[in-house]
Amino acid sequence: MRSRNWIPVVALLLATGCGPCGYNRIVQEEQGVEQAWSQVENQLQRRADLIPNLVEAVKGYAAHESEVFSNIANARSAMMGATSRADKITASNQLDGALSRLLVVSEAYPQLKADGNFARLMDELAGTENRISTERKRYNEAVLQYNTDVRGIPGAWWAKIGGFPGQKEYFKAQAGAEVAPKVSFTK
Repeated sequence: MRSRNWIPVVALLLATGCGPCGYNRIVQEEQGVEQAWSQVENQLQRRADLIPNLVEAVKGYAAHESEVFSNIANARSAMMGATSRADKITASNQLDGALSRLLVVSEAYPQLKADGNFARLMDELAGTENRISTERKRYNEAVLQYNTDVRGIPGAWWAKIGGFPGQKEYFKAQAGAEVAPKVSFTK
């Protein structure tokens, strides 16, 4: 009989002891999402810093491709001016498209590929694109963990009690990204 009196006390201690760990888990996951996003932004900035040099290297060989260069400049400006996470994702996707068109243009100029500066910039850009891809994946993994937790029980309760925002936004490819860009040399 005496051991039954302890059951409510033990249950209360277990519930109280586990309470903060649920809240702390959501705090940790939200910070993981923010940290992963900052790494994405870091790599996007690295790419934005490389682009003017790449564009200048190509301009000398492909002066008549002004539309490609203006698209890159506009996309880069949009990315640098984006303030929200959704705007940055959209601008980054636009920049991806503009850069892929630039790479198609560079294929038409074999002498450009032989230029050492261009080759070095292309290597840097390729490395940066790989880093961006890796950081996007890590960000989406962190978002998955957070979103799964705040949608489930008891995570949803802790998120509501703690005032955490709802689900975070994934970094998704732009619609039509699966189609290779087309570059035409006719006006």
